[in-house]
Amino acid sequence: MLQFAVSEEKNRWLQQKMQALDVREEDLEESFVRSSGSGGQHVNKTSTCVQIRHRPTGICVSASRERSQSLNRFLARRELLERLEASHGTPTPEMERIARLRKQKERRHRRSKKKDR
Repeated sequence: MLQFAVSEEKNRWLQQKMQALDVREEDLEESFVRSSGSGGQHVNKTSTCVQIRHRPTGICVSASRERSQSLNRFLARRELLERLEASHGTPTPEMERIARLRKQKERRHRRSKKKDR
């Protein structure tokens, strides 16, 4: 298993999650692209953006949040696993966050309607 520039605990978590979802490194097609945004000369000279495609499902993910390619590789794999979980119907932390925001927005909308009466 690959080791990324994150803690040992996060590397173990990623490995366990990949095994649980039956995702193998051989199934992943990884490419590197130049990132955009802030970072100056470093970003312009190195390819830190990571694009991963899961061959069996065709799901594509890209990560360019960090200036480190290794961190972006970890983040891309984590996002890919979340998308695979979502496609299987398992609620992910991102889905729960969106549901909370929708509920909050609906509550505000109801309150504003009460004021208009």
